[in-house]
Amino acid sequence: MKRILIFYASYGGGHLSAAKSIKQYIEDHYTDVTIEMLDCVEYISQSLNSITTAAYRGMAKKAPWAWEKVYTNSSKGMLSKVSSTSNKIMAVKIGKLFRSFSPDIVISTHPFGSQMTSYLKKKQKTNCILATVMTDFAPHDQWLIGKEHVNFFFVSNEVMKQQMIASGVDADSIVVSGIPISKRFCATYDRAEILQSFGLKENKKTALFFGGGEFGLGKEKTINVLKALCTISYPVQVVAIAGKNEKMKKAFEDIVAETNKQDSVKVLPFTDKVPELMSISDFVITKPGGLTSSESLASSLPIVVINPIPGQEEENAEFLVQSGAAIWLKQEDDPQKIFSELLNDAEKLLMMKENAKKIAKKNASKDICEILLSDVIRKDVQKND
Repeated sequence: MKRILIFYASYGGGHLSAAKSIKQYIEDHYTDVTIEMLDCVEYISQSLNSITTAAYRGMAKKAPWAWEKVYTNSSKGMLSKVSSTSNKIMAVKIGKLFRSFSPDIVISTHPFGSQMTSYLKKKQKTNCILATVMTDFAPHDQWLIGKEHVNFFFVSNEVMKQQMIASGVDADSIVVSGIPISKRFCATYDRAEILQSFGLKENKKTALFFGGGEFGLGKEKTINVLKALCTISYPVQVVAIAGKNEKMKKAFEDIVAETNKQDSVKVLPFTDKVPELMSISDFVITKPGGLTSSESLASSLPIVVINPIPGQEEENAEFLVQSGAAIWLKQEDDPQKIFSELLNDAEKLLMMKENAKKIAKKNASKDICEILLSDVIRKDVQKND
């Protein structure tokens, strides 16, 4: 019986989603395994988890400039020392879990889980295989603390691998796997059925617009994006997802009513039909979180980037643009002009679609799990020889 521990943390949804995808793949394809998945910060302290996640959400929404400073400076100076020291203290507490569960493999989708486990490996409190699954398109030094005790780094792209090698990470430990996404993005859907279910037309281009955002960031800019889509001359239809942001949903509905676009713009709250909607869309408009970006790429969708949080999301945006799979709608840009040019340039849309296909990694969960599980089996065979 192989024992697998999966760590995530509640700073944005991508870490949890990646952890869930990996867990699901193991449960679907492997027997004789026991899996424990938990929030590594909440396990240490529920109050610490509440304070730190609230602080992250608050800075990302109300003071993104402050988050940028935290993100940039957490890899150096005093903040780096505080982070390393606190994770050593937390590692001692989480050692109890390791003693009781005794994992063969630890998979961490957040730097904290990797840091704590690497510290326990350094102190010879565990001899588990440690795999760090990085959930953005550019590396950050927080992911690399304790790198000498990490067996595998699973990263999203080749550029990221080369940057990590330059930072002193062993090349043999880095696997370009992509970011784990739900298996539903690999499924085949009935296009006509989905279009009909959402009241959409077959003969129009479809834009999928993620406008709510986890933090409701950039409300005015987001509203202007929908206004532009509602007022351009090109006959595009739009699915605008407001998520759990009720104020944004109301603002979207008001714009649709004002522009009399009820037939071509569908405003949705939170929906679990994202894979289906991506399968019938021609491009997506979104903040460049690692998860949504990976889902869009897996669906071969050109991306229009809006409202990136300074730090990791801006780095994600830069990678996507440089790869030719995205354009970045910036503060000074005219959204109506950008969308008109994109929709009227079939060749550019096709090129972006092809570039998205090139850098997409649909099978990240499968590749990660097969590498890790085969490595454990191989080591067991070597022990018994």
